[in-house]
Amino acid sequence: MPELEVHIQKAYEKVRLARREQRLVQLVHRQEPQHRLVGSSSSIRKIAALIEIVAPTDATVLVRGPGGTGKEVVARAIHAASPRRDNPMVTIKCAALQESLLETELFGHEKGAFTGAVSAKPGLVEVAEGGTLFVDEIGEKAVGLQAKLLRVLEDEHFRRVGGTTEQRADVRVVAATNRSLEDEIKSNRFHEELYYRLNVITLRLPPLRERRSDVPELVEYFLTTRQVGPARRRVAPAALEALTRYDWPGNVRELANVLERAQILAEDATITVDDLPDALFLAAPINRVADDSGHNLHDAQRRLF
Repeated sequence: MPELEVHIQKAYEKVRLARREQRLVQLVHRQEPQHRLVGSSSSIRKIAALIEIVAPTDATVLVRGPGGTGKEVVARAIHAASPRRDNPMVTIKCAALQESLLETELFGHEKGAFTGAVSAKPGLVEVAEGGTLFVDEIGEKAVGLQAKLLRVLEDEHFRRVGGTTEQRADVRVVAATNRSLEDEIKSNRFHEELYYRLNVITLRLPPLRERRSDVPELVEYFLTTRQVGPARRRVAPAALEALTRYDWPGNVRELANVLERAQILAEDATITVDDLPDALFLAAPINRVADDSGHNLHDAQRRLF
């Protein structure tokens, strides 16, 4: 019995260490820039908590939100925290391709399936085998293709274009849309059964104007991950105030582009109001005294008007 107890204790310690190592690996994956959800607002914390719950499963996830809010970032975070993380995550953007090209891209084709098909080609469903397929802008997908994707979700089978052989697809599907799929169903532009099959878990990303408290963190994140030039820049208080008060119709993507532009235009290590687009001040005028960049309200009015 004492010998048995020693062996059991060693086995227990081995399993415990293996699980701890696995948790650390998952943590590192989630902290990589492309897998991070930046912000500490209540809405972002709720999304992060849902990702923690749903990622270890194979449940289909529908990510909803306006363009530029970071839907692909959410998909990558789900994949990175899932058991499929060592296999590919493949992205297909439905709005970027015509229906015929989209079908070939998604399901592949056999040799001779159409003019120019000189050899067989696997589709992204096959490329993503064992991993995650991220279908972006799924509301742009033609109804005929929606039915074929529904079959993949229901029984994990598909056929290449021009093929007769059934192939199995072991993929987890994460879809994203900026449209109201409910309205698309009413207009007969979206397959109702596909909607219910996709809508197992829904994550809703709010527009940036609804989480302004996250703007300073996003600014720091983009200045670090998208640094322009040899030295990292900082943002003057007045410029940060302007960035925080702006409504950001293009959401996080627009903020990233504005900061890249500001870094290019900045004459020194500090980004000032002069380095920001005029639209930020016209949309949200800022009354302020002089800041550490030397700019004041009179200078801004003279520059703008």
